[in-house]
Parts: sequence; C-alpha cells; structure tokens
Amino acid sequence: MKNCQKFYRNSRPLISAALLLFLLISGLLWAQEAGQQATPPASPPSGQQTQEEKQGEEPQPPRSETKISPAEAEELFRSVDEILKFTSQDSALPIRKQVKRRLTSRDEVQAYLEKHMSEDEDAQRLKRSEQVLKKFGLLPRDFNLAKFLVKLLREQVAGYYDPKTKTVNLLDWLGVEQQRPVLAHELTHALQDQSFGLEKWMKAGMNDLALKKKDPTPEEIDNDEALTARQAVIEGQAMAVLIDYMLAPTGQSLLSSPQVVEALKQGMLVGTADSVQFSNAPIFLKEVLTFPYRYGLDFVTEVLTKSGKDKAFAGVFKDPPHSTRQIMEPKTYLSGEQIEPMPLPDFARLAKDYSKFDVGSMGEFDVALLVDQYAGVDPSKALYPKWRGGYYYAARPKGDETASLALLYVSRWASAESAAEFAAIYAKSLKKRYHSVRPVAPEGEKASQVTDDLKSLKGNREWLTEDGDVVIDVERDMVFVTESFDDVTSGKLREAVMSPLKAVGAHAPGK
Repeated sequence: MKNCQKFYRNSRPLISAALLLFLLISGLLWAQEAGQQATPPASPPSGQQTQEEKQGEEPQPPRSETKISPAEAEELFRSVDEILKFTSQDSALPIRKQVKRRLTSRDEVQAYLEKHMSEDEDAQRLKRSEQVLKKFGLLPRDFNLAKFLVKLLREQVAGYYDPKTKTVNLLDWLGVEQQRPVLAHELTHALQDQSFGLEKWMKAGMNDLALKKKDPTPEEIDNDEALTARQAVIEGQAMAVLIDYMLAPTGQSLLSSPQVVEALKQGMLVGTADSVQFSNAPIFLKEVLTFPYRYGLDFVTEVLTKSGKDKAFAGVFKDPPHSTRQIMEPKTYLSGEQIEPMPLPDFARLAKDYSKFDVGSMGEFDVALLVDQYAGVDPSKALYPKWRGGYYYAARPKGDETASLALLYVSRWASAESAAEFAAIYAKSLKKRYHSVRPVAPEGEKASQVTDDLKSLKGNREWLTEDGDVVIDVERDMVFVTESFDDVTSGKLREAVMSPLKAVGAHAPGK
C-alpha cells in the first residue's frame, strides 16, 4: 500500500538523514545488557492519549535540558574527522572531501521541521496519505497525522546530515559521548552522498503516481516501492557502521555479534521513558518509521554475509533493490527474482464518475502491516512472503468532496490457498473498521456474519456498511476488493480485473 510508504517518503524531508535518537539509545541499552534490560515504563496503549494531551497541554519533558560547554563542542567538532575515517574504512566508501559541521539547537531543529511541514506539496501528499491510511484502518479516523508528526520528530530527532548543504548538524543539548554513535551513522550518509549523490539517487526511485495526470502503467505501479527500498539501503548501511563503531572497542563487529543486532532492533520498537510520543503512537506508525533502520540493517547484513563489503555498500547503490520484498527477503534480491507487473484496469473509463484521489502499489511490507494489524505478528510472518503483487486506487464521486473515499484494492498471491487466507483476514477487518457491517446473502444462500475463526474466503462476497458497499472476490491467486464504490462502478472494475483470469485460467505469479 503505497500510502504506508508515502507516509515515510513524505515525512522524509523532515526526518532527512536524522536518526531517531531515543529509539537508538533504547536499542543500545538493550544490546549492551544482552536482553536483560528492565521492563520499560508503562505507557498508555497505542492510540490512547496521555492525561496532559487529553487536557490539551504539551507533555512536559522528564528533565530540563542543559547545553554543552564550548570545550565539549570543540571536542565534538574534532571527533567528526576521526569518526569519518572509521566510517570510510568500515564501509569502503572513500572520503572525497571534508564534511562541514555546525552546532544546532533544538529550536533550530524544530524550525527546520516546521518549515518543511508548511510546504504546500509536502502537506498535500501527507494529507492524501492520511486519508487512505484511515480507509484501510491503519490510523484512527480522528487521528491528526501532521500534528503528531511534528511532535514526534521534535522528540526523536538527533544529529543529522543535510545533503543540500553537505553539513553534519550536531546538537548543543546532548553530550559528546551520546552523539558519537549518531555521528558514525550520519557520517555514513555523508560518504554515501559524496560517492553517489543522495538526493539524485533518491529521486531516481521517486514516483509520485498520485500527482500524475494520466493513469499509471503497470511498470510505474511496480516501481512505486523503489524509494522505500532505497531508503532502507541508506539507513541500513548507516546502522551497520554504527554497530561496528560501537563494538570496535570490544573487538567484535556486526557479523560476529548477531545477538547485539537483534537486541538493538527490539529496543528500537520499545523506545525510552523520554519518547512519550513514540510510545503512544499506533503500531503502524512505529513499524513504518523504523522499517528503514530495522529491515534495512537486516538487508545489509545478509548482503554483507553472502557477497562481501563492496557489494553491501557501493554495489547496492549501483544495483539497488526495487521493492520492500527484496528488502524484507534479501534472498530475492541476491537471486535477481523478477515478478511480473500486474495488468491495470482503465481507471478513468471504468470509474468515470469519480475523481482520482490517490493510486499506488501495495507491497510486501504493506501486506505485512495489514495482516499484523488484523491477525497478529505470527500470521503476518507466515503469509506476507506469499505476496506476489498488488495495487490500490482511491477516488471520490465527482463534485462531492464530503463523500466517503472509495477504494479499489487488488492483490496477487503465490497460490489460491494464500489468496483465500488473505481474503479471510481482510474480511474480518471490516468489523474493526466500520461501525455497521451487514452481509448480503449470495443468491440462493442465507446471509451470515464473517466469524473470527474464518480461515479462508473464496468466491464473491458483499457487505453493507455506513460508508457504502464492500465487495471481496477471490479467484484463484487473485483477491479483488472495492469499498464505497457504487454498484455499477464496482461491477465494471470487477469485470475488468477478474474476467481475464476466469477466461484464460490461472497464471504463474512467481515462485
């Protein structure tokens, strides 16, 4: 679901090369104590507000901030060159020029974030992503994503490398020792930029289909995941260097200490007592924000193990992964797996009474999040590797901006069994996403609610909700879904997507 990845992509100018500091610190604590970290302080369940937030007040920081001294700042500036040398040796990325550095305050960081949040194009993309995420049920309907994001990034942002100014920004409110691991991470970005031009390389993977005037091609839909995959490469490499920098005094490394890596990744999802906003975030947002760091690290580690340092760093920049599937399952990248693009219906003709709102791919990571949300972690891990393609199309009735968002979602699977399993999970999600869900009886059958223990769903089913009809049709390895489209439009889309499959039989979606 490209809206998931659009969230990260659209917030990326804010996060820029910034590391989520408190996530990192939490991960380091877990790693250093080999999993013996004390139970984290209790926090309100995901999606619930703290008492201060309910009263409209800003949560108070747990302790007052102090500024580093001029002597400490000078020491921090000197350490840049030392850590840059380590980073270059560890990544085999050459130092082509000195990296500029500056000390910045928390107020300056917040101003940087708010400036980007106020830019019209970013705000438009963010708003569009938010609406589609809510349609899929991944965000609460009353959730204010833009407001949350500013608070979160103010809380989490650490030192960052700015590819526009070629400058690493150091923080005047954190001690030198706290910032050294962050520097190892951010200076990896500086070396990536010097060799490959980060902004240009990232733009090569950018494909904002929602802003295109014409409907996308199948190839463009498939390429829609490229930016998320590239972001995982950037952050995964930086995490690998950071871990090596941390472990260097002990004589260990990323490859010799897998337990440290696992503990760090687990800690990143927990946060710390200082990370109130992150702790209270919906699970979806935690997963999306940490995806490039956690899965990117796993990807780089696997390539490093199988193909060596040159391939894991410079080589991946020259031949980047194209999808979240290749990031989550590095073996598919290393083997050169190719998945056939899915044919697309003529959206403009078939949904002529609707105005396009958003369109994009539904990648393996998106499917993992959906299944995790509605079935749990273990079912998600078992099912998402069977994904073989997907896309969505969101629209609104022409002339009615207040109407419910209409959604088409099509997914392809490795087998009829996995398609039916996913369809059942999606059907069960309706009860959690709508206040009123009433099944429509198929001809000659009695209506019955979808039960919680439903394991598979085949054929054509329909439900009535307060936002209109929901249709789920399963044919062989394909799952077709429409939500809130009128019956005629839904029927036309279904005929265009499913009839070729019925006529020619099952295709080979990939192995």
